[in-house]
Amino acid sequence: MREDSSRRRPVLSRVVSLALVAVMVLVAAGWVVGMFPSISNPFRSERVDRTQPSLLEAIGDLSEYRAATGQFQVIVDVEDRTRFVPTFIRGERTTFLAGGNVAAGVDFSGLDEDAIEVSEDGRTVRITLPAAELADPVIEPERSFVINRERGALDRIGSVLSDSPTSERELYLLAADELAEAARQSGLRERAEQNTREMLETMLRSLGYERVTVVFNDPSQRS
Repeated sequence: MREDSSRRRPVLSRVVSLALVAVMVLVAAGWVVGMFPSISNPFRSERVDRTQPSLLEAIGDLSEYRAATGQFQVIVDVEDRTRFVPTFIRGERTTFLAGGNVAAGVDFSGLDEDAIEVSEDGRTVRITLPAAELADPVIEPERSFVINRERGALDRIGSVLSDSPTSERELYLLAADELAEAARQSGLRERAEQNTREMLETMLRSLGYERVTVVFNDPSQRS
């Protein structure tokens, strides 16, 4: 046992000596910097704020967030008439039921540093986003069909000879306009913004932020 103790003493003395040397180097470096302020301290501590760029990158990676989708049905009623000619002779009235969906999303791709404000203590963040926008309506053929079509005698004869699909395309175009209007009146944009707000609050709190505020640009700036 005494031999083991005697062997450990040189090792411990070397460790203590190395520790003392390291302390002396640090003290000497601090003294030199104090005597010569122009010399930078190689052992000084630095804090680099990387929070905002990484946060901006994380949000920018979302690109466009499709936050809500609405299912709608509209009825398009179109009538073509010829002046001074009774409708039972010439004329056409079509009732078309159109079903489809409209998505609403928020575009993150144009965000810059000004859109994200982080407090000095790194606990609070405020994000300003563009207002939610509606995508073009998507009409679903399986949910869209002609309910009723009334034609005058001349139009019925003409349809037997040639029934052009042009009228069907016109019905789809009119239905798309009606679906877009239904989406605007439904509050779909507001629901998309609320869903986006909740998504960001959950994501940012998981990153360590305690207070998260998400605001959207004034609705009057929407296209």
